[in-house]
Amino acid sequence: MKAVAVIPARFASTRFPGKALASDSGKYLIQHVYEQVLRAQRIDLVLLATDDNRIVEAVHSFGGQAVMTRADHCSGTDRVAEAIQDFEGDIVVNVQGDEPEIDPAHIDRLVALLTERPDCSIATLACPFEYVPDSDPTDPAAVKVVVNQNGSALYFSRSLIPFPRRSDSAGRPLLHLGIYAYRREFLFQLAKLSPTPCEQAESLEQLRVLEHGHDIAVGIVDSASCGIDTPEDYRAFLIRYKNQTMASANSNKRESGEHNHAR
Repeated sequence: MKAVAVIPARFASTRFPGKALASDSGKYLIQHVYEQVLRAQRIDLVLLATDDNRIVEAVHSFGGQAVMTRADHCSGTDRVAEAIQDFEGDIVVNVQGDEPEIDPAHIDRLVALLTERPDCSIATLACPFEYVPDSDPTDPAAVKVVVNQNGSALYFSRSLIPFPRRSDSAGRPLLHLGIYAYRREFLFQLAKLSPTPCEQAESLEQLRVLEHGHDIAVGIVDSASCGIDTPEDYRAFLIRYKNQTMASANSNKRESGEHNHAR
């Protein structure tokens, strides 16, 4: 099956306007995301979907492919659906445009999930909270998911689920990661589904899928990348990126020295 990754990115952002084009690292933020997605082995095409010509020009400057979409979309999912209309693909992966450290293996895992689960129209990922430094399961901003024995989502919530009524409770909270893979045909159907009570109560779009009776496959992974929501998040990313770049350079120097010594 052919898989296409779409990265929705807007210029407007309440907490960090223009973050898609932040470039203090020497690369645009969206370039970091784009290059990480390109490393996924099961993705055949990468597109960036936006409503801003500045972002289109930035993507073209580093050789990426961008698609202009309408400015009035209610969600990133709707933007992805418009962007994919003129492109072939059986599976469409929605990668957030503010995830410069997204693990390419996670993207591959999503594609594999839909390939292995013909009963599901959507796949997503979750991670045990104990693997996420400084995370708080009681934080309403951290969405939780409960999964059944077949690996499908039972419910998503901003509240702590499952609730540990006993201290020896075996249930452990799972942090939902905001990345999805859709079957192409269902992606177009999704926007036509009517809003549902739990979706509106929790302000979680994925609940609309469950309330309409569709299954969501959930893959459990052992790490979670940090999204960039604020300038502070971006500064923290810059530090991690600089340290990683230096470590990589030092490693290459050691390998080069060992090779020259062997000669």
